[in-house]
Amino acid sequence: MEYDEKLARFRQAHLNPFNKEIGPRQHEQRASEETSEVASEEALPELPPGEPEFCCTERVMDLGLSEDHFSRPVQLRQAIEECKQVILELPEHSEKQKDAVVRLIHLRLKLQELKDPNEDEPNIRVLLEHRFYKEKSKSVKQTCDKCNTIIWGLIQTWYTCTGCYYRCHSKCLNLISKPCVRSKVSHQAEYELNICPETGLDSQDYRCAECRAPISLRGVPSEARQCDYTGQYYCSHCHWNDLAVIPARVVHNWDFEPRKVSRCSMRYLALMVSRPVLRLREINPLLFNYVEELVEIRKLRQDILLMKPYFITCKEAMEARLLLQLQDRQHFVENDEMYSIQDLLDAHTGRLGCSLTETHTLFAKHIKLDCERCQAKGFVCELCREGDVLFPFDSHTSVCTECSAVFHRLLFQLHQLLI
Repeated sequence: MEYDEKLARFRQAHLNPFNKEIGPRQHEQRASEETSEVASEEALPELPPGEPEFCCTERVMDLGLSEDHFSRPVQLRQAIEECKQVILELPEHSEKQKDAVVRLIHLRLKLQELKDPNEDEPNIRVLLEHRFYKEKSKSVKQTCDKCNTIIWGLIQTWYTCTGCYYRCHSKCLNLISKPCVRSKVSHQAEYELNICPETGLDSQDYRCAECRAPISLRGVPSEARQCDYTGQYYCSHCHWNDLAVIPARVVHNWDFEPRKVSRCSMRYLALMVSRPVLRLREINPLLFNYVEELVEIRKLRQDILLMKPYFITCKEAMEARLLLQLQDRQHFVENDEMYSIQDLLDAHTGRLGCSLTETHTLFAKHIKLDCERCQAKGFVCELCREGDVLFPFDSHTSVCTECSAVFHRLLFQLHQLLI
């Protein structure tokens, strides 16, 4: 309590502790004022019990932000430098140093407010195929993708691109030079399938591949950071050491270890992760010989394609919307060749195999047990004409590629040998 009283008196007596040293007369005058103030405080009568106690907020917390000479950026910068010097001179971890740090933060916020006033900005800005929307969130945990500084949502206006989620200050909009990544995804939806195709800094003229700032491996004038996806080098403003799974390493090595990529590559890979653009049979057909999960998934996808005609012609299946079980992976009901990076990630973790097995079981139950119309569309083996009703997606059947007839697998294989 004694320290709090002394601290309050100190703040009251030193409203601006960063002013230059005052003369001896002013010292004496201030000391006499402080003495009279203490005497007046001691002379105040005590409040009766039950009465509310009022305290002056200016006395308890005065950060020196209300002075008239703190109205211009020049004076604010000077006050910030003086505050830094005071912080260095004060004892570490002391209460006075903590107060000075709080004061420094408020001074910087006020300076930033003068630089970026909360003016009326349009809600929508279209620039280089970006479609920016003004954000209403006051969160301060965002970072500007252009200047690589924190976005102070309380005092700054900032925008987010609805296509690629590029975030930046309103003052940085006109400095953007990179088009929206979603436009590239729409016009050229394909991956770089060469593993880290490095060409060297000399091919980039020792400049960042995005903003063209000078870079070097020695870190002078700026550190060169390589993107494992494109193989190019970027500066620290365009490459934040974000981690992402590299498609080329997945399809060639079945390697899912995240590696460092640039901001532009990270946004592109994030937008492409669910797009089915990988035809594995053409890119790496040997992958099915070494990854058992892919073989199982391919068989399940082929069976689902054989079930699809049943659901299209079945009224009950259409009303139940069974095919919507695969609404997140529509390409599974269109072909069995195309894969997305998300499909391969889920196959690697085992989630895709489990979900496809459940969907396969649900579809087969409807066709073979629940729906009489679908049961009536079964087949009888054309070779033995005996046994249960066959369906083309059964594991013990084979389908003729010419006439689409269904046979018992062993009989069909024997028939093919005799022919």
